[in-house]
Amino acid sequence: MSLEQIARRVYEPDDRLVDQLAKTDGDLVVLGAAGKMGVSLSRMAAEAFQRLPGDRRVHAVSRFSDQSARSELDNAGVRTVAADLTDEAALTALPDAPNVLYMVGRKFGTSDDAATTWGLNTYLPGRVAQRYAGARIAAFSSGNVYPPQPVTSGGADENQPPDPVGEYAQSCLGRERVLAYHTRLTGSPLAIIRLNYAIDCRYGVLTDLARAIQAGDPVDLGNGMVNVVWQGDANRYALSSLAYADTPPFVVNVTGPETTSVRWLATELGRRLGRRPVFAGTETDTALLSNAARCFGLFGYPAVSLAEMLDWTVGWLAEGGQLLDKPTHFTERKGQF
Repeated sequence: MSLEQIARRVYEPDDRLVDQLAKTDGDLVVLGAAGKMGVSLSRMAAEAFQRLPGDRRVHAVSRFSDQSARSELDNAGVRTVAADLTDEAALTALPDAPNVLYMVGRKFGTSDDAATTWGLNTYLPGRVAQRYAGARIAAFSSGNVYPPQPVTSGGADENQPPDPVGEYAQSCLGRERVLAYHTRLTGSPLAIIRLNYAIDCRYGVLTDLARAIQAGDPVDLGNGMVNVVWQGDANRYALSSLAYADTPPFVVNVTGPETTSVRWLATELGRRLGRRPVFAGTETDTALLSNAARCFGLFGYPAVSLAEMLDWTVGWLAEGGQLLDKPTHFTERKGQF
């Protein structure tokens, strides 16, 4: 598969998504649209809207410090809005819409500046909920809100009480609680999307592993099991969750169906790369793992398999595809980012 074909699979909608978005009405505002997932998610929503009746638009909001992201969205027919959401005047001036997808968040740098992380991850969502009082809101959270799970457990499902490790994960749970509080006051239906780990060949767990194998760096086995999901599927699940937003909030885990061995992933990538991986450490009996059975029951299984993700990652690197140089740090067990 060519690089262009792989890239398209990140933002191409399918009939399942169109059916879910048909249950909602009106425009969509995507906040934080220039991040790792925001551009492809906005494009997917725009393409899906083209297949629905009416004139529904996607408004992608970001500071757009990366002008290439803005150009890509503009060229795809997405309306872009440059705004700093921490500026009250800019927040007030955002376009109105009955549907909001909240993607703003900060993870890396938390250990050095926790206050900024809490401000962006916990305080700001409350201001957004007030700005969009009455709108249907879907907000990204993280599987990090769960405690480490036994590797034989199948992962935490949505009934697992949160018990986040570290300030980043605590601030993500804070985002959920603050949004639930404000949306209860305003009557906004809310969906909370607990994601881990999305894969786009430009970044992700598989890219991290493949690059380490290429460089001869050791693969850390301390977090010996992991969940991964293709970013295009994660985008579809997130957009589909808008139709299930509710009060109290609808909560859904978004990840892949496999609880996958990191050792096995590295071995499979090494076989495709013609390199023998070097391992460090030993597997523990717990890991950050989520169970996405609720997601699959509502929205169907992922369209892209784990085998395809492995093949595409190696092909992407071999063909010199663009890389974001944003490591996932999925091996971190103490919540220090």
